[in-house]
Amino acid sequence: MDFENYKGIFIFVQQIDNKISGVSFELLGRGKELAEDLGTEVTAVLLGFGVGDLVDELAGYGADKVILIDDPALEIYTTEPYAHAMYSVIEKYKPEIVLYGATAIGRDLAPRVSARVHTGLTADCMKLEIDAGNKNLRMTRPAFGGNIMATILCPDFRPQMATVRPGVMQKATPNFYAEVAIEKYNPGFIPNHRYVEILDVIKRQSNKIDIQDAKILVSGGRGMGGPENFKLLNDLAEVLGGEVSASRACVDANWVEKDIQVGQTGKTVRPNLYIACGISGAIQHLAGMEESDLIIAINKDESAPIFDVADFGIVGDAIKILPVLTEKLKLEMSGK
Repeated sequence: MDFENYKGIFIFVQQIDNKISGVSFELLGRGKELAEDLGTEVTAVLLGFGVGDLVDELAGYGADKVILIDDPALEIYTTEPYAHAMYSVIEKYKPEIVLYGATAIGRDLAPRVSARVHTGLTADCMKLEIDAGNKNLRMTRPAFGGNIMATILCPDFRPQMATVRPGVMQKATPNFYAEVAIEKYNPGFIPNHRYVEILDVIKRQSNKIDIQDAKILVSGGRGMGGPENFKLLNDLAEVLGGEVSASRACVDANWVEKDIQVGQTGKTVRPNLYIACGISGAIQHLAGMEESDLIIAINKDESAPIFDVADFGIVGDAIKILPVLTEKLKLEMSGK
């Protein structure tokens, strides 16, 4: 394989209903940093139907170039047309690195594309960096249940491909005056036996904010004692204008739903304020929240690992402390 033919960093842009997913902006930000180390450019690959209006957003978040594939076959995500489109882009443009978000779509698409182009894929990465010596991409992900972090390289094939967990990379500060070169490309879509017909899309209705978008999180762990005590977390979150999240132990015990789990096997969050209540701070949980701007921990065990990353700590029973804290905040915020 002649590596000289492979240049540039390509980002698969995930869009649903003509709205770009946040992880794509995160990947553009990190891709820009990686591109500086390699002396190359970042290209956003935008697939969909009637999605041309999204190009300006991609320019604002760091794309140097956009490859636009606009076709009715791509209106709703299905595996075959998307895999065909990405495979065709890679065969034509020969990128050195291709990155996807580790979302339901990215996890479905990336392995199929990697198999077609005969290259490796590192899934669920939490760190990406360029090796200073050989310029290979160092892709770091949790292994053995999150007990170790493994760094994986793909030295013999191109492109180097990875899926990256949402929330672990930082979005660039948007520049909405930026301009970008657009190249329209269509590989042609011929329906075959692998095509799936979408009869209907039933969207899940929820009034909750995704915890990855929340600015304030009040998070509960095993120390909350049971699902009935999560009302204490809800009360505090309501006063602060935040959302409730939880550790894996609470999800495994069926106290809460999986979609509010923070940690290596849950979601990675970066709120302005993270209040950890009854959470010991296992390494798997810390990996999902330690980049929060301000961390407050409440735990009975003064030697709990959560205090090692907390900015402020309260040693005590969260079940007793939370009602008092909530009431004090209510009074303070009401001006009484």
